[in-house]
Amino acid sequence: MKLVHAFNEGGVFMYFILIFGLFSIAMIIERYIALYKKNPEPSAAFRKSILGFLAQGDLSGAERFSNEDNALARVAKLGITLRSQNAGDEEIQARMDEALSKEIHHIDRRTGFLAMFGNVATLLGLLGTISGMIGSFAAVASANPADRATMLSRGISEAMNCTAFGLIVAIPALVAFAIFQNKTDRFVNSLTTMTSEIFHDLLFLVDTDRSSSRYANTTANAKNNPVHVN
Repeated sequence: MKLVHAFNEGGVFMYFILIFGLFSIAMIIERYIALYKKNPEPSAAFRKSILGFLAQGDLSGAERFSNEDNALARVAKLGITLRSQNAGDEEIQARMDEALSKEIHHIDRRTGFLAMFGNVATLLGLLGTISGMIGSFAAVASANPADRATMLSRGISEAMNCTAFGLIVAIPALVAFAIFQNKTDRFVNSLTTMTSEIFHDLLFLVDTDRSSSRYANTTANAKNNPVHVN
């Protein structure tokens, strides 16, 4: 009840602070699900498994193993598919970099809103404080001496409540932003590093020229020794 009473005394800016508070809660939940549930950090075990397939020249096995629903698997699968199609090194690097940029953008696209919500809530609280103080002093200037203390206390109460609620919304939003941004930075660094490692594995462990030679020899043998059907 005290919270509701304080909210009602805070003036019109309290409703704007409440809106940004609800947005902050929704964004915190969405970012937690996106960063901790749907997109686990890239695992070193995944790269080691891919490395085992590539060391044996088994691109098909590496491609099948990459059929996972995570950022690293999607980028790795693209590179493996292009390598199996004898794509050039520059093409593979460009396409993997493009896919990596899309994954990073998908991970990092909403985290910055938390900082904005926290800052706006603080500014709205400050605006409510200034508005309350202006209103109280203006009322005191034209009020009867007996009513001045009441009007002044009402204006100060509005100002302080607005400040307090702005900080109540801003502090969790900014703390959550710091936590999620740190998580995002670790994720992006791991994803970038492992993508680069997988690209170099494809570059140095898979001999596309030799694969092309084997394909050409097989085709030539088929032409020189046609199968006769009686």
